[in-house]
Amino acid sequence: MLTPVEILVVGELPAHNCGALVQDASEYIFDDAAIVACLLRQWDVQSGLIGTTLGNDYRGRNIARRLKALGVLGKVRLSSRFTTPYEVDVSDRTGARTYFWQRKPEVLDTLDTADLSLLHGARLLYVDWYDGDHILRAMDEANRLGIPVFLNLEHGHQDPDILSRYVKRATLCQAVTDAAQCGECDPLSVARKLLDAGAKTAIITLAGDGCLVARGKNSWRVWPPKVQVVDGCGAGATFSTGFIYGYLRGWTPEDTARFATAAASLKVAQVGLKTAPVAEVKRLARQLNVESGE
Repeated sequence: MLTPVEILVVGELPAHNCGALVQDASEYIFDDAAIVACLLRQWDVQSGLIGTTLGNDYRGRNIARRLKALGVLGKVRLSSRFTTPYEVDVSDRTGARTYFWQRKPEVLDTLDTADLSLLHGARLLYVDWYDGDHILRAMDEANRLGIPVFLNLEHGHQDPDILSRYVKRATLCQAVTDAAQCGECDPLSVARKLLDAGAKTAIITLAGDGCLVARGKNSWRVWPPKVQVVDGCGAGATFSTGFIYGYLRGWTPEDTARFATAAASLKVAQVGLKTAPVAEVKRLARQLNVESGE
C-alpha cells in the first residue's frame, strides 16, 4: 500500500473534544514497505516498490516524483478512478503512535495487477500482513524464484489461518507482543510458534524492551539503549530495515539483531524517518547487551 502520511508530534493526546499543541510535523511516504524501501536507499542499498495504484492527483504524482528522486525502483501507477489515500499519525512522548488511515478495498485490489518483474534478480522480498491476501501472489513468485521473503506479521500470529497460510511462505518473520495489540505474550513462545509454522528466522520486537531473535534451537535477546523517546512512528519499519541490511550482508543473527535494535532506538529519538548513518548505528550496536539461549 502506498500512501502519503503526515506525522504530528504532541506532548500527549488531548482529552475527548479537546486539542493539543503540535510540537513538530513532517510528511513521508507510507506504509511500512515504502518506509523500508526509502530507508534502504539512505543506506545506499538498491530497493524497489511493487505498490498500489494511486490517484492521478497531486498526492499521487508527488509520491511518484519523490520515489524517483530517492532512486526507489518501480513504476508508480496513476489512475483517475479514485483519489490517493491519506494517513495521519500522531506520536506522543510515551512512544505510542495513534494513526488514522484510509484503506479502500478498490485501491488494495490494484496490488493483484501490479508488475512483479522487479523480483527477477532481487535478493529479498518484504511484505506486510495487513495488505491481506494481495501479498500472496508476490510471495509465491518469490518462493518460485528462490528469493527469501521477509514477512512483517505484527500481531497476525494470533490468527491461526494467517499463521498457517502466510508464515509458511516466509523466510524471516517479524512479529510483536505489544499488549495494546495482542495482550501479554511470551516472546520466546511466539518465536517458536513462527518457526513451527515454517519461518526460518523469527524476530520478535518488544518496543522499549528490545527484541528477541530465534533460529533453529538458538535465540538471542537484545536489550536496547536508554534513549529519550520523541517519535515512535516508523520504529518497527526502521527495525525491519536494519535487520534486512544485516541479513543481506550475511551477518550473524546476533549482529543483525544488534544493528536493527540500534537503528530503531536512534529513530525514536528523533522526529521523522531520516535514518542515522550506518557507522553511527554500528557504534551503538556494539554497546548493546545480548543474552544467548538454546
